Amino acid sequence: MSSKSVFSEIATGRYALALFELGKENYELNRMEIESKSLQDLFKKSPEFTSFVKDPTYKRNEQLEAIKVISNRFKFTNTFSKFLCFLCFKRRLFFLEKILNRFLQLLSKSRGEIKAKLSSSKELSQDELENIQKELSENFTSKIILDYKYDPTLVGGLIIQVGSIMIDVSIKNRLKQLETSMLET
Repeated sequence: MSSKSVFSEIATGRYALALFELGKENYELNRMEIESKSLQDLFKKSPEFTSFVKDPTYKRNEQLEAIKVISNRFKFTNTFSKFLCFLCFKRRLFFLEKILNRFLQLLSKSRGEIKAKLSSSKELSQDELENIQKELSENFTSKIILDYKYDPTLVGGLIIQVGSIMIDVSIKNRLKQLETSMLET
């Protein structure tokens, strides 16, 4: 791993932890979670915003003014708004997306939530997803947050990954196992 990416990981972790601690101290974690998610949506929906945040050629004052406008428009908490301005002042705004991701991970971890990935060969209804989520939560005795993806290449079945545990009941996997056993004989 390069020294730049190590610095990036350390820096984003520290900034995310600082944001978490500020939110906790000011009893604003729930509100700041919503604000973080709205900024994440802005990253996804606006290439201009993403470019603006990641482009180092913008002057500090330009970024500060833009962040103040965005903070007012989204009605961010004072703590969150000041944090964003601090990132501009320190010329670390380009870390924002990673900081928000880490911040949301810290929130999730503080609630005892576990993330799980689910891939299925057919599109699942909301009821089916909720049933799977409920079943997993009972089995793992923690709240499970599902990251669901429809994957028609599985042919049939589904794949669930919770941490290092993987449950693969897809036809694609069974075909691979059958092919392997046929080649071995």
